[in-house]
Amino acid sequence: MIYNIITTQPQIYDSFLKTGLITRGIDKKIIDIKIHNLYDFGIGVHKSIDDTPYGGGAGMVIRVDVIDRALEKMQNAKLKSQNDNLKSKIILLTPQGKKFDQNIAKKFAKLDEIILISGRFEGYDERIRDLADVEISIGDYVLTSGDLPALVLIDAISRHVPRFIDRKESIEQESFEDNLLEYPQYTKPNIFQGKKIPKILISGNHAEIAKWRRKQATLKTNKRRPDLTAI
Repeated sequence: MIYNIITTQPQIYDSFLKTGLITRGIDKKIIDIKIHNLYDFGIGVHKSIDDTPYGGGAGMVIRVDVIDRALEKMQNAKLKSQNDNLKSKIILLTPQGKKFDQNIAKKFAKLDEIILISGRFEGYDERIRDLADVEISIGDYVLTSGDLPALVLIDAISRHVPRFIDRKESIEQESFEDNLLEYPQYTKPNIFQGKKIPKILISGNHAEIAKWRRKQATLKTNKRRPDLTAI
């Protein structure tokens, strides 16, 4: 999986690329993350990437021609590497997009390449939407840039890329699989402040443990996120 990120703040990604499973995935060539500074594609001597909105208003708007130049460079690079048959999507990160979830993460993990457009300032020139394949939001709130959403997508999608996580059951048994939250988990000590772990978990009966976990996952989902199981 190749991630190409178009951003105005490349430094945000420095520590992320050197952390945990992301680093291991890069080292093993399971994923590749390329950061593209939008200012490199800016207009004129001052490398301008934005301008004031037509019709007036606060803030600055990212120019469509600058984004187009960045995307064109990536397309040319793909052709030169003879990988023009890659399954690829251009994702515009915006609070107006479709809300990101586990199912979308799984679908995106089947791609070969993802291009993430991470905006800043007041917003995008509306014509930038025509350059993207899909618009994605991570929630109904506004951030100062699309960089945090980009990090969220990379982390969530990469978990479903083959070989990124060694233990397949780690993915199969986590929250949102089968539209259920994950069952309660416990570890030592067996008793803490008078609260004991459920006896079933130390019974050694794995079939009954599996039933208990399924039941608890259903109860937790019905209580905390009934929307997940609503018909």
